[in-house]
Amino acid sequence: MTERDPDPDPDPEVEAARRARGLGVYREVYGDDMIAFEPGQIEFFDQMLANLFGDVWGRPALPIPSRRLLVIGVLAAQARFETLEIQLARALDSGELTVEQVREVVIHLIPYVGYGSSSDLYRVSETAIAKHLGGAT
Repeated sequence: MTERDPDPDPDPEVEAARRARGLGVYREVYGDDMIAFEPGQIEFFDQMLANLFGDVWGRPALPIPSRRLLVIGVLAAQARFETLEIQLARALDSGELTVEQVREVVIHLIPYVGYGSSSDLYRVSETAIAKHLGGAT
């Protein structure tokens, strides 16, 4: 087996621990209200928890708020506005960013993602802010 080849027979206890660690980070990133499937129910979800959240988001060198800012920038650049709105809303609800900071992030990103995307970027940020403040969208 090389470093690039997946383990053909992973240890179930190790995989369960990775999934459990990933679920904890997933809950920290998205909150307790975000859907989580039972182990073995959806293989994609199990892999996402273990890999993305357990092995990547859960690394100690960068805290979740720093990682979230990176993701916000990538999502804006990729015009993934639905997922961006979720990230912005969670950043507001968790206290990672203030309303003023979310607006500043948008202002900072516009020259990098382009003015063509700016209306959608502005729209999802203001929607997240309105929901956070309890207003209508």
